[in-house]
Amino acid sequence: MTMKAMPTSTGRRSVDKPDVPDEAALQAAASLFRSLGDPSRLAILSHLLLGEHRVVELTEHLGLAQSTVSAHLRCLLDCGLVQSRPVRRASVFSVTHEPDVLAVLAAAEGLLASTGAAVVLCPVYGAGAFEARGLGDE
Repeated sequence: MTMKAMPTSTGRRSVDKPDVPDEAALQAAASLFRSLGDPSRLAILSHLLLGEHRVVELTEHLGLAQSTVSAHLRCLLDCGLVQSRPVRRASVFSVTHEPDVLAVLAAAEGLLASTGAAVVLCPVYGAGAFEARGLGDE
């Protein structure tokens, strides 16, 4: 999913439409968005962008069960978005590729601002859909 800059008649470069990605690229992008598609995982990432945290600290900050935080961290680890390092008997977690994660989150905020409440009101993926499926705040 690459964007190509093309010269215009004025000599300026404009961003052309993206190439149609192949199936593997689409699958990879969908997997990335699924990994970011949970409010608890986004909250964990947001806290980790402030600095390293242990699981116990994340549970205190977020009000989630230790098992929930651990499961979400496992997903983020498996997706390569966070890393851990041992410190005594605990593990300390941090964001990998921080500039890229920040760029994706900033782009998402920009797109959300452009679409207004459309995503939140979406019957399939909006806030009400999560609550209806029992996937709201844990």
